[in-house]
Amino acid sequence: RTLGRVFNATPTLRILFYKLLDLLLLRTWYVKRVLRTWIADHLGERTVLDAGSGFGQYTWFISGMSPSWKVVAVDVKEEQIADCTRFFERAGRRNVRFELADLTSYVQPDTYDFILSVDVMEHIAEDELVFTNFCRSLKAGGMLLISTPSDQGGSDVHDHDEEESFIDEHVRDGYNLNDIQEKLKRAGFKKTDASYSYGRPGQAAWRISMKYPIRMLNTSKLFFIVLPVYYLLAFPVAYCLNHLDVRKKHTTGTGLVVKAWK
Repeated sequence: RTLGRVFNATPTLRILFYKLLDLLLLRTWYVKRVLRTWIADHLGERTVLDAGSGFGQYTWFISGMSPSWKVVAVDVKEEQIADCTRFFERAGRRNVRFELADLTSYVQPDTYDFILSVDVMEHIAEDELVFTNFCRSLKAGGMLLISTPSDQGGSDVHDHDEEESFIDEHVRDGYNLNDIQEKLKRAGFKKTDASYSYGRPGQAAWRISMKYPIRMLNTSKLFFIVLPVYYLLAFPVAYCLNHLDVRKKHTTGTGLVVKAWK
């Protein structure tokens, strides 16, 4: 929230913040790779849903991929929807509409070509209901992409320092690779594919680039003063580790990249 207030001062600063997140957050690397592959085979007018849009990072990226795409971004937090609506209007991004919605009841039958859900499902207890809503909302042949923690230690739930999870509001510790695919098939999806992200290189990069800086900021706002120097030293290391992670096929990892087709 503190970082959000700083970077929300002008549209230019917020766009810069998005670009920094794209570089630092490994999950973004995985999501963008899938999106680029998908768009190559789906040119022309498309309708995309960002299911759980949050601060709008992925909505910004998706809406910029093609001006012919219509993007609907929904979130359960009213303040996030109002904030994103203001920013996107100020930035002149016209192919996006933000809506307040609860994914457990949000259904738009046969509407979307692609649905993206990043770091959302671990917060929702009624996950199979949401998966069913996703399937009903997709057009025939449409694709769902989910990025979520795995049950192999996502969000440091198995951290050896015996501290609380870094993200403590999750309703589950993470998804099992096979279980989430079975849930999606029960929801009506015909085909699924899931793989691990955040192998050992990615886990190290996440701690260096996100976990430790945020913990220090939570301890003292004075860390803002040294934050640029910290990232000047830490970013090259985290960047190389992210590259290693996306190039490898992991037998285990703290994240999952899940694809499903209607």
